[in-house]
Amino acid sequence: MPIPDFQTIMLPFMQTLANGEIKTVREVTDSLAIHFNLSDEERHELLPSGQSSIFSNRVAWAKLHLKNAGLINNPSRGKVSISETGIGVLRSKLDSINCKFLKQYPSYLKFIGAANTPELDAVDQTAAENALEATKTPLELIESSLETLRKNTEEELLAKLKSCSSAFFERVVVQLLNAMGYGGVSGEGSVTGKSGDGGIDGVIKEDKLGLDIVCIQAKRYSDATVGRPIVQQFVGSMDFVQANKGVIITTSQFSKDAYDFIQKIVGKKVVLIDGEKVAALMLEYNIGVVRAKVYELKELSNDFFDEDNG
Repeated sequence: MPIPDFQTIMLPFMQTLANGEIKTVREVTDSLAIHFNLSDEERHELLPSGQSSIFSNRVAWAKLHLKNAGLINNPSRGKVSISETGIGVLRSKLDSINCKFLKQYPSYLKFIGAANTPELDAVDQTAAENALEATKTPLELIESSLETLRKNTEEELLAKLKSCSSAFFERVVVQLLNAMGYGGVSGEGSVTGKSGDGGIDGVIKEDKLGLDIVCIQAKRYSDATVGRPIVQQFVGSMDFVQANKGVIITTSQFSKDAYDFIQKIVGKKVVLIDGEKVAALMLEYNIGVVRAKVYELKELSNDFFDEDNG
């Protein structure tokens, strides 16, 4: 089943503590994974940042809301138990618990900033409540927004590449490969810039010692697909510079025949990079982009408050 949102997790979270025992958050998380019939893949699916799993993040966020409503206790680091108020809630046999339900508790209203805030007009208050009651956790919303901005920047990069000259695109390709660690100690790479070069637009060193070279072909197309004939000609031309490795980079896309062909090549290795991939690589290696703004996200340091280590 799909990974449940953090509000859906709230009631089952409390139910795992119904016997009054103190449990670790890890134990609760494992019980909830079983409750929701999550596969191992779903259980460990990561947020876009790759720093934590979606499910554990949502469990942690459900815990935070329940704790601030006073329905569960946090007796010690990494451990939880149900409160007297929480036991009463379970006895009422609710079908679900969500942020709207938790607003009946003063401590929760204080937590979300909804108490004693007459300065907020109705529109601002509604917007704040809608944001709070979203199915995604704040961390997910941040990462989702970053992902949207990333994709938008990649689309803009690709559009710029398609509008530039072929010669400029060839230079961009060499610059990108240099940034990725190719080109030797001094970043040595060259663009042939000549017609009749057998389809090879440039060569670059594969390693810092220059023990091998990589042939480059850059195809700046708006929409045309790079097919097998172009790839096959490039592979044949690699013999002119005694190279066994090559990269074809395009602003468009490759045909299925082109991908099938490079799988059958013997004695040579050729990598195909389409427009979407080259834009993503440019963003990753800071080619054609500048850093606009940096935000710093901080979290509590439990080690700081560990008095035993004082």
